[in-house]
Amino acid sequence: MKAPASAPTPGSGQEPQKPRWLTDEEQRVWRSFMEGVTLLDDHLDRQLQRDAGMPHVYYGLLVKLADAPRGQLRMTELAMLAKITRSRLSHAIARLEKNGWVRREDCPDDKRGQFAVLTDQGFEVLRQTAPGHVEAVRQAVFDRLSPEQQKSLGEIMRIVAEGLQPTEAGADLPWLR
Repeated sequence: MKAPASAPTPGSGQEPQKPRWLTDEEQRVWRSFMEGVTLLDDHLDRQLQRDAGMPHVYYGLLVKLADAPRGQLRMTELAMLAKITRSRLSHAIARLEKNGWVRREDCPDDKRGQFAVLTDQGFEVLRQTAPGHVEAVRQAVFDRLSPEQQKSLGEIMRIVAEGLQPTEAGADLPWLR
């Protein structure tokens, strides 16, 4: 596909900066990456819907709560760890509450703050679901990669994630929206 011509920004009085189009090889890598991410997310989502009646994002929230001290996290911290908007988190927690897997508690030192708390029932659902989920992850990713490829994938994704989480004030990050 031929790169489209760029037009000057109206009123800027400056020549537009030329786009840095992807090379054919970069385009191949990008498309393979996007296809893999999309298919992996769908694969894991279907496995969790089938085995536990929940989407992948909900499972991730339960895992983060299970890993937290006393099974609880402030809602803002949980949104940050899950890399989702506060609105999406609030909706997800409402659904998890409806299932009896999570409850909200007011924060004693902050009238506006709330904790999401993993319930015993939520922990049990997680305990029952985890083996099938781990097997789905293992089959989809780790069984297909050599130990060196696994290490490279981890390093690459860590670099990408770090680059997408600026630390300056006013950064546009999901959990800040």
